[in-house]
Amino acid sequence: MVSGVKRRIYEIMEVASVRDTTSWYFDLFMVALITTNVIVVCLETIPGLEAHYLFFFAVFDTVSVAIFTVEFGLRLWTATENERFRQPVTGRLRYLATPLAIVDLIAILPFYVMLFAPLFIPVDLRFMRVVRLSRLFRLLKLGEYSEAVQTLPRVLVAKKAQLGATFFILVIALVFSASIMYYAEHEAQPEEFASIPHAMWWGVVTLATVGYGDVTPITPMGKVIGGIVAMIGIGVFALPAGIFASGFAEELESRRHEPTVCPHCGKRLDDLNGRER
Repeated sequence: MVSGVKRRIYEIMEVASVRDTTSWYFDLFMVALITTNVIVVCLETIPGLEAHYLFFFAVFDTVSVAIFTVEFGLRLWTATENERFRQPVTGRLRYLATPLAIVDLIAILPFYVMLFAPLFIPVDLRFMRVVRLSRLFRLLKLGEYSEAVQTLPRVLVAKKAQLGATFFILVIALVFSASIMYYAEHEAQPEEFASIPHAMWWGVVTLATVGYGDVTPITPMGKVIGGIVAMIGIGVFALPAGIFASGFAEELESRRHEPTVCPHCGKRLDDLNGRER
């Protein structure tokens, strides 16, 4: 009986099959709860709003943490249903080291830190504010319920060599452009371009085509260099976009050809259909 309940809870929380209505509603509820938590954190920063709705915000945060805590406990309890974490003790410890489990802990730990820390040590008000702001990390929990977000780490791993090469090119472009601009603008603007590291701020803003505008070239040579660097920046930042696009396309194509697995027995559905025939 307990084993059946444990397996069913695991299917609802982890398998997330579109054919399972309960699993779909669970994911929908959790996404709505996480989104509402982020909205509440933002609303608390509006002057006067926190004081007026302090009780509501406190109750909502407490209820949310209670739900997240129960969810984390259930995930830890049912983790042994996964072949990777089959061992009762070591398997659960390995589960706790996974990125999703760490995100779950980050989502609930700030609440308990705020609740119990003042009982043992004096806590500075600024520290409490930082802890409260860390509740925004609950937004990371959306990755547990989004296929697109779960695809991103796989794309990063698959394209790490290309992305690393692109980052190396970007660093070279930054150092090169900052060095040239330093020698072109240092005499005209000794404070803004006091050194090559100082000029790197201009290089970052220009290469990223942000155009922040707090540091700009004023000499004719500096303006020519700035225009060239801005055009180079368009090409440099287009490279990662192309790499990510191709990576996502390859990942989606590979997933399209993956065999469908039964969430109950773990066997391929095409094999089961072949046996039935």
